[in-house]
Amino acid sequence: MIPFSPPRIDQKIIDEVVDTLNSGWITTGPKTKLLEKKITEYCGHESTLCLNSATAGLELMLRWFGVGKGDEVIVPAYTYCATANVVIHCGATPVFADINSDFNISINEIRNIVTPRTKVIIPVDIAGYPCDYNELNALVQTKQIKKMFEPVNSIQKQLGRILIISDAAHSIGAEYYGKKTGNLTDITVFSFHAVKNLTTAEGGAVCLNLPMPFNNEEIYRELCVKSLHGQNKDALSKSQSGNWRYDVVEAGYKLNMTDIQASIGLVELQRYDSDMLVKRKSIFDSYAEKLSKYNWAIIPEYESSFKKSSYHVFLMRIANISESQRDQIIQKIFEKEVSVNVHFIPVPMLTFYKSLGFGIKKYPQAYKNFEHEISLPVFYNLTETQINTVVQVVVSSVEEIIL
Repeated sequence: MIPFSPPRIDQKIIDEVVDTLNSGWITTGPKTKLLEKKITEYCGHESTLCLNSATAGLELMLRWFGVGKGDEVIVPAYTYCATANVVIHCGATPVFADINSDFNISINEIRNIVTPRTKVIIPVDIAGYPCDYNELNALVQTKQIKKMFEPVNSIQKQLGRILIISDAAHSIGAEYYGKKTGNLTDITVFSFHAVKNLTTAEGGAVCLNLPMPFNNEEIYRELCVKSLHGQNKDALSKSQSGNWRYDVVEAGYKLNMTDIQASIGLVELQRYDSDMLVKRKSIFDSYAEKLSKYNWAIIPEYESSFKKSSYHVFLMRIANISESQRDQIIQKIFEKEVSVNVHFIPVPMLTFYKSLGFGIKKYPQAYKNFEHEISLPVFYNLTETQINTVVQVVVSSVEEIIL
């Protein structure tokens, strides 16, 4: 069986994890702080907070901004449920926007659904392909949109507009007009989950890039407190001689990353551009070249004159099929011992969100992309022979169903 997306665990990673285990410091400590510094240097934003998941980062930033009951947060209909779940957790209302054919959120759709209750927009870089951030950043600065904004606390008043939190769970290393994700809008949140390009097994990071007069380093320190039970000193600080006494200044959360996780990330980040992204791009290029011969194959957009993907998920689509036919094709592929997936079931189609009154009919492009989509295996150790097998299996499975 060709797997879908196993992590790369090689000797360099094992050695770094063993070094951490032998160091006597396995929770949040020097390696987590070093990873934060290295991510900041890599992406070019102002400050980074590493956490136990991207989901934690999204919710932490919504709560920092004061999002709560009565507020609305715009999210794409086509994303993983976490993007919307965090809005629910905060007591606010997710407002779904349809997408473009490239799977990313439609700026025109956003423009039509902003209301005075809108506090945040969460665009999602699906499959690692950046959203249209210049247009999105400009939209929230327009006179008409800013006039609608109704701040309810000092942070919102200081910003004076809708906050943009990029859900970049897929897109570390992607580029937009020569700038890396993390440095494209107000706040960016990465995921380092086991299946991600850059993994720490579980984990994530918040990239702070707020405009003046915000002090991003000061906000980082505030978020450190919020993410560790509201405690004003972490374990590393308390371990210093005579520095045991601490205080709890708010009822915070338990969201911190460990040094064991960070050690994996440090190895991967060091070789990310020169190794991981090169390999993943070669896989995308190989799939695109081989599949473009078939008129039913819709090759995903992963590069343009001003965008570069992180090559996270190869979102192949099959033209002119139904959802049922797509599912039959997937079953055929699995029977031939190739693992594939679907990214994602649109959120309005999920039982919980349907129970809140949402439905997919309002988001036709999201449904059209979903019913045609099959994600192909992409992982570091995928060989050219395996790529050829995947393509052969996909082609034969499609032709068994539609021809």
